[in-house]
Amino acid sequence: MTETQAPSPAKALLLLPVLVLLGLFFASVFQLFSHGFADADGWSLRYFRQILHRSDYQVIFARTILSSLTVALVSVALSYPIALLLWRLERWRNTLLIVVLVPWLVSLVVRTYGWLVLLGPKGVINGMLAWTGIIQQPLALMFNDLGIVIGLTHVLIPFAVISILSSLLAIESNLEEASGVLGASRFQTFRRIVLPLSLPGAFTALIVIFLASIGAIVTPIVLGGMSHQFVGSQIYQEVMYTFNLNKAAAWSICLLAISFLSLLLLKAIERRLIGPLE
Repeated sequence: MTETQAPSPAKALLLLPVLVLLGLFFASVFQLFSHGFADADGWSLRYFRQILHRSDYQVIFARTILSSLTVALVSVALSYPIALLLWRLERWRNTLLIVVLVPWLVSLVVRTYGWLVLLGPKGVINGMLAWTGIIQQPLALMFNDLGIVIGLTHVLIPFAVISILSSLLAIESNLEEASGVLGASRFQTFRRIVLPLSLPGAFTALIVIFLASIGAIVTPIVLGGMSHQFVGSQIYQEVMYTFNLNKAAAWSICLLAISFLSLLLLKAIERRLIGPLE
């Protein structure tokens, strides 16, 4: 047996960038917690008490969680047929996938401001509805929760398509052939084989989009305004306008805790639903 050789100094240097990144990450986390649990007089839970006891802050938490869950569910529901189409159309898959990913080539800010043109009181949607006589007054499509959900769904839906498509591509083609040979219809094959085997990808998309939505800043600020804030936009306001880094850190810790607990809950639901199918 040959003895395990110690890594050479040249190979050890390759780990240096990773160590630097890990060091910066843990240093930033330590600074976040040190700011969140401190005020001018030293260690304190003052900002956490403010955040957890003020009714308007509780509304912000509820809006963030419910809107993010809505975005995740709507994105997965809209993405599944798209991913299924990409999976079936093998010849055109790469071309259609480029179409799905094209929005990522445009800045997030530009895409979000594009929705202002569409959803505004004098925007394209209200203009068309008024021109056809369906409405007399413009619909409130922005500066509310609806506008935020629409904007975030548009921004994050490619993540869901890719996640679901990856699970569909992992399904062996002979499973569908065997199902057809045994007399199952196309719908039965989809319900009993394709859908169960693609659920892990759908749940992964649900979790990723929920976590991305819950920390969103740009879209809630632009399409929600100051009257419909997310936790992320509240953190941005504390840093950029009130310059209260301690309170912003406390908000960030609360958001981190909510994200972690939500992840545990969603993974438990996934295991409960998918476990019996495996």
